[in-house]
Amino acid sequence: MRVVSLVPSLTEAVARSAPGALVGATDWCTHPPGLDVVRVGGTKNPATERILSLAPDLVIANEEENRAPDLAALRAAGAEVLVTEIRDVPQAFRELARVLDACGVTDRPRWLDEAEQVWSSLPEPGSRRTAVVPIWRRPWMVLGRDTFAGDVLARLGLDHVHATHPDRYPRVPLEELRASAPDVVVLPDEPYRFTADDGPEAFPGLPCALVSGRHLTWYGPSLAEAPRVLGGAL
Repeated sequence: MRVVSLVPSLTEAVARSAPGALVGATDWCTHPPGLDVVRVGGTKNPATERILSLAPDLVIANEEENRAPDLAALRAAGAEVLVTEIRDVPQAFRELARVLDACGVTDRPRWLDEAEQVWSSLPEPGSRRTAVVPIWRRPWMVLGRDTFAGDVLARLGLDHVHATHPDRYPRVPLEELRASAPDVVVLPDEPYRFTADDGPEAFPGLPCALVSGRHLTWYGPSLAEAPRVLGGAL
């Protein structure tokens, strides 16, 4: 198999489970460290001609991370494109299995079994807390309805304030975010890189938790350690 991945978390999953299959990945595919493949641009602006020049048997994409016109262009040029849809943790495991099967992985990887076991055996949270989860600033954007990250947090005992918003990633004025008075403001380091000096100062008087975006938003090998890593940060 010759595989090009346009999704960082799926890149890591394929690299771990089908060594040698990946021939191309995006500039944002940072795991596993030292991945030596052709870089094909960003998730939102992949270089389609470069992808096609790699003669892939399969291009892996995601309906949220990648743009439909780019995927349509690849298909029109004859590339086979597998598009995943992942809105919650159980769906992530189903889609990961589908991707690995399409990549010719015949033996289910141990990391996938371990991740499923970790998530299926989570203890019931002792108490639930409310959270606001910004993913961008200038303008401020937060998690809204029907998101994978929102489901991850819910399973860890955090109900985010905008879970029923009509939009999946709504723009919400900072004053409104502050006024919602959540128990905690969750600040991931991607897609916007919130840090101790960039983010918490916007929410004076509110507890803020800086968390790993890879463990909050990626579906792949990081799922096995996500409850422990996120639980510690939260």
